Amino acid sequence: MKQAVISGTGLYTPAQSITNEELVTCFNAYVEQFNADNAGAIAEGTVTALEPSSVAFIEKASGIKSRYVMEKAGILDPKRMVSHIPERADDELSLQAEICVAAAQQAMDRAGKTAADIDMVLVACSNMQRGYPAMAVEVQEALGIVGYGFDMNVACSSATFGIQQAVAAVQSGQARAVLVLNPEITSGHLNWRDRDSHFIFGDACTAIIVEGADTAKGAHRWEILDTKLKTSFSNNIRNNFGFLNRFDEAGIGQPDKLFRQQGRKVFKDVCPMAAEMIKDTVTNAGLEVPQISRFWLHQANLNMNLLISRMVLGRDAEPQEAPVILDEYANTSSAGSIIAFHKHSEDMTPGQLGVICSFGAGYSIGAVVVKRL
Repeated sequence: MKQAVISGTGLYTPAQSITNEELVTCFNAYVEQFNADNAGAIAEGTVTALEPSSVAFIEKASGIKSRYVMEKAGILDPKRMVSHIPERADDELSLQAEICVAAAQQAMDRAGKTAADIDMVLVACSNMQRGYPAMAVEVQEALGIVGYGFDMNVACSSATFGIQQAVAAVQSGQARAVLVLNPEITSGHLNWRDRDSHFIFGDACTAIIVEGADTAKGAHRWEILDTKLKTSFSNNIRNNFGFLNRFDEAGIGQPDKLFRQQGRKVFKDVCPMAAEMIKDTVTNAGLEVPQISRFWLHQANLNMNLLISRMVLGRDAEPQEAPVILDEYANTSSAGSIIAFHKHSEDMTPGQLGVICSFGAGYSIGAVVVKRL
């Protein structure tokens, strides 16, 4: 069977970022105004007063210190609290496709590939800007790639699920090389007025080139030894936004049309599932956990990653064993584990092993075992 490798990665990081201090200042201004406007109802007990947030609360709960966003002024306006980005005409490159192209060009450069070398484009992320045409087909056109493209959504696990699809395409001969893209504009699905989640997400886009080992020529190549995927239905992470919302006007604009989660339940459920998935994938690859030098985990919550790595290793992971980027980027959904891989893999030497693992809504979990060539 043809061997598939990761031959290049790319990362698009927005120019604007928001610190926890900025976010808390805005959120607390909103809370103060809400409580003042509803003082009478709060006193009567018909409306619940909102609680302010704090930098200490955010960092203890998540480990997040800042996040990148496509547009920050709208988010930091207490009267708006959502980005303001004008719609583009149909004949203009869409926002999501634009960040895909930026990340793709970097990955192609690192892999030493041109558009003529790629046969398949896969856009895999938590939210698509539109229903159709597929974002992947627009990106394909923008890059000048001849072949085919399609979109897929497995929430925060989309990148690892996408890598598995790319491996299958390469090994079956459907594609010589596959471009996997994870354009996560998560600021669009976040309820910036919700104390429990307003700090969680950030925007970014990652790109991965998967191709046959016989054609790979990038300086940093990784043999894909095994992949493993799992899904198990849960409502504990959910977003009800969709094209059928207009059937019932009463629900339009309600909080359930944005990201929401039962955080404690997610923590309790997902940590052991992810740890078991990592161990199973390593075993399936004919390896043992002590042979793994690095774990590039989904970057949702620092406490989750500390626990998962402890469950896998039987001890606390050293910082270099399970790199953290969520302190700077926050939760970038499917892009997070790939950002960690992109930023913290070049120092590894030929023969060293690692695991890329992502997990999230669905529930969904994907793991990829790789070896540095």
